Amino acid sequence: MAEGAARVLEALRSAGADRCSGEQLSAQLGVSRAQIWKHVGALRRRGYGIDGEPGGGYRLTAVPDRLYPEEISRGLETCWLAREIRYFDTIDSTNRIALELAQQGAPHGTAVLAEGQTAGRGRLGRSFYSPPHQNLYTTLLLRPTLSTADAPTLILAAGVAVAEAIVATLGTDDAVEIKWPNDVLLGGLKTSGILMEMSAEATRVGFAVLGIGVNLNAEREAFPDEFRHLATSLRSHSGRRIDRVAFTRRLYCILEEALDEHARAGFAALRARFDARFRMAGRVVRVLEMGGRELTGTARGIASDGALEVERPTGDITRVIAGDVTLADNRPREVKPAP
Repeated sequence: MAEGAARVLEALRSAGADRCSGEQLSAQLGVSRAQIWKHVGALRRRGYGIDGEPGGGYRLTAVPDRLYPEEISRGLETCWLAREIRYFDTIDSTNRIALELAQQGAPHGTAVLAEGQTAGRGRLGRSFYSPPHQNLYTTLLLRPTLSTADAPTLILAAGVAVAEAIVATLGTDDAVEIKWPNDVLLGGLKTSGILMEMSAEATRVGFAVLGIGVNLNAEREAFPDEFRHLATSLRSHSGRRIDRVAFTRRLYCILEEALDEHARAGFAALRARFDARFRMAGRVVRVLEMGGRELTGTARGIASDGALEVERPTGDITRVIAGDVTLADNRPREVKPAP
């Protein structure tokens, strides 16, 4: 948004229910009344509801359901995360853009936001269903001081943040769980996926991009057939529409705090919060490892470096660093609206 339009918007917000005349705005902002009219027109084209015409005063009546940077930044209480936001209406992938920005030297904490993705990316080359103007698709650029061996635990930290943001938004606790390595489930169904890509320098992480998709308002009935029996959204689960801007702010704040804890003391600092939502332990899982090997066993827990520990029928423990996990007894629980 142009600076002039942003200043007009802030003035109208400050006025609340009162009207601001073009003359008042002109004097307050130090621009001509004609320029005020142009800024008002630009705001209306972005979806802001503004009553009034030149000479009669203006009043802000509605804010669009869009993840505009000016809406996210207003009231955002982070110190470094998402203080710079790159916004797109529709792009192929927020991760791709973030990787480009990282290579161009964009700062730690830069956020990429899109209303929709035409080629949303999941793990193992899968697509991520990304309908426009309904959910959250964001990627955060991180430049951590971290070894490549410990990098996978960044995904677990993000999982904790997403799960806690969902709990805080819905006011429900038991229905939210983390599925290793990168999903957050709601009522046994996937509602969020996390994808990390990184650049390494020897044994250290040069930068990482952390892509997070959260199904907020997409109706489950509208999901493609391949996803409908596996996924849900906060709206479908709760029966009410989710304020996307408020959720995004909340997630950024919780994620910054989790990443700060991770930077201070590693995954150990988040272990209790992760374990509280990790409900795979004791369940039979099938794992397809990156090399194509498939194994079955009982999930026992997560190692300090983020590896999944699986007990084989022989009693041996196998560490899984990366792979695709299916719960062998995966039967989605009944989805009930939150009280």
